[in-house]
Amino acid sequence: MQSQTDTTGTDDAPLEDYQSSLPGFLGTIDNTISRIESVLLAAGVLLMALNTIANVVGRFIFQNSIFFSEELNRILIILITFAGISYAARHGRHIRMSAIFDALPPKPRKALMVVISVVTAIFMLGLAWYSLQYILTQAGRGRVLPSLQIPVWVILVWVPVGFFMTGLQYALTAIKNLIEKDIYLSTSVLEGYDDGEMEV
Repeated sequence: MQSQTDTTGTDDAPLEDYQSSLPGFLGTIDNTISRIESVLLAAGVLLMALNTIANVVGRFIFQNSIFFSEELNRILIILITFAGISYAARHGRHIRMSAIFDALPPKPRKALMVVISVVTAIFMLGLAWYSLQYILTQAGRGRVLPSLQIPVWVILVWVPVGFFMTGLQYALTAIKNLIEKDIYLSTSVLEGYDDGEMEV
C-alpha cells in the first residue's frame, strides 16, 4: 500500500509551509483556508493559555481571579473546535471507518473516496447553513454574556465558519481525487498507512 506521503506536503508539515497542489483558483481557495485555519488555531490556543495563566496568577498571587476568564475560555474552545475540524479534514486526521474501503481494489476505492468527500461536503455545508440560522435566531433574542456583556451570538460565529471551511475542504478533496491518479484523503495527504501502521 502507498505511504502516506505526498510531494505537496505531509500531514505533519508546518502550517506556514503549506502550498496547495490544486490548479489555479482552487489552489488559491485551498491556501486561503489553510491560512485562516492557521491564524484561528494559533490565536485560539495562545489566548487560552495566556488567559488561563493570568487567571491562575491573579487567583494565587493577587487573591483575585479574572472575572471573565471562564467565558473567554468558552469562546476560545468553540473557536478551536470548529477551526480544528477543518484542519483535521485538511490533514487527513478525521476518524475513518475503513474496513470496507480498505478491502476494495484501487479504482472502486477511489470512486468511494470521491463519493465520501462529496457527501461529507454536502453535510458540512448543510450544517453551516443550519448553524447560521441558529445564530440569527440567537441574535434576535438579544441575550448577552453575564461577564463580558457581549451578545451570545457573537461567540457562535465560529460554528458556521468552521463547518463552511470543512465543507470546502471536502469538496476540494473530491476535486483532487477526480483530477489526480492517486487516492487522496485530503488535498495534501495520500491514502495509505505510515510505516508504523498496518491494515487490520
